[in-house]
Parts: sequence; structure tokens; C-alpha cells
Amino acid sequence: MKNMDISQLIEELKSTSIKAGKVILEIYEDESKFQVSQKADESPLTIADQKANDVICSRLKEITPEIPIISEENKQIPYIKRKNFQYAWLVDPLDGTKEFIKRNGEFTVNIALIRKGQIVLGIVYVPVSSELYWAIRGQGAYYQKENNDPLKLEAPAFSLTDEGLNVVCSRSHLNEDTMNFISKLNQPKKVSKGSSLKFLILAQGGAHVYPRLAPTMEWDTGAAQIILEEAGGSVINVDTDLPLDYNKENLRNPFFIAYGNVQ
Repeated sequence: MKNMDISQLIEELKSTSIKAGKVILEIYEDESKFQVSQKADESPLTIADQKANDVICSRLKEITPEIPIISEENKQIPYIKRKNFQYAWLVDPLDGTKEFIKRNGEFTVNIALIRKGQIVLGIVYVPVSSELYWAIRGQGAYYQKENNDPLKLEAPAFSLTDEGLNVVCSRSHLNEDTMNFISKLNQPKKVSKGSSLKFLILAQGGAHVYPRLAPTMEWDTGAAQIILEEAGGSVINVDTDLPLDYNKENLRNPFFIAYGNVQ
């Protein structure tokens, strides 16, 4: 698959993510339909996660039958097979299940394309607000509200020594290491966001730094990472100072810091 072909997938991915979002909203509007259960790791699962996953995976198999799918809601493919993938889809059909259950609107649909361990395309849809974000490696990041014209995302420049930086924090994972990181900044202000919206607020300039010194999985970050990077930001492994990579043997991410356009 060539870069030109990748760019031609965007319209299909937009419509697929919107369709998944509609399925999620149908359930979101009636709490009696949630069917909340617990996964082996004790994280919650709803019927909305599963139905959105069915929508996305069935469409991806139609448009790119040759590309395997790594999804949070699918049985995981053994690494002995995955390590040979040239391309793979990375899907989180409902990122922010806890936020979905709380009914605060902060959940997203995430689809990314991996090529040789790197994200080359990502799309994030916010069902409650009908907002789309997408990026292709080397082609910029874009935002679109419903049927309005797309806008290019360019995160404003800042310095880590600036006073009053907005620091994005997870609603569910504000631990001691994160508080220590925040304490080193100059009169920072905390901003709470759920799901991959934490990356998108950096890409739009509404916040500056997102320290994630707690567990995440590759499907939690892939699509939003490339959108942030193409908007001028970065997502850095705290152990290596390199960008996060993908389709690793262990699909759990290392701890990382996401930055807007830091100078």
C-alpha cells in the first residue's frame, strides 16, 4: 500500500467512525441498554464497545481485506504472527468506557494504521459533539465539526518554563508520579479530560502537556498520537526519549509525556 492509497482511505474511515459513533449514541441515550460487564483486567465493557467494534472491523475487512486488525475488543493475535505485519489496523472502538458509563460525553472512536511499528494514519471521532480529527504522516492534522469545512490543526508554540501552563490529567489516573511532574512546572493549571480527548486538546492548543505515568495500551494512543504529532506536538517514551512505537510484543505502552508544540 502506497501513501497515495492511504490518503484515499480517509473518507471511508470518516464514514465508518461516524457510523460506529451513531451505534454508540443509540445505546448511550438509554442507560438500561449498557450491559456493563468486567474484563479480566477489571476494566468495564459495555454492549456499545462490542457493537462499535463490529461496525469498524466489518468495514475494515471490506475495504482492506489484506490488512489485519488489532482491536481492544478482538482476541489478540500472537506476536509470532504480528511481528511480521507490514501494515495493521489499530482500533479502540470506544475509548473512555468509564466516561461513557458516567455519561459525561468524554469518549471517542479511534482507528489508526500501523506501518512497520509506526502510526501513519489516525482518525478520532467524538460522537457526542460530532467532531472528527484525522492525520496522515507528513500531510498535517485536521479537524471537522459535522459538515463544516475541515480546519488544519496547528498547536501554538510554548516553553516548559512558561507560567500557567495547562496540564491535562486523566480523570481516573492522577497518581503521585503525575503530581510530582506537575509540581515542577511554573504555576500550572490542571485540566481534566477523558479518553483520547487528552491528546486532542493539546493539538488544538487548549492545553500544553499531558503526563501519562500510568498504564495505557497501544489502541488508547495510536490514532490520537499521530494527530498531535502532525499538529506540531509529540508523544515521548519517558525511558527512551523517543516517540511511542507500535505492534510491540507487549501491547501495553511505556509511560509517556505528550506535549503540544513545545520549544
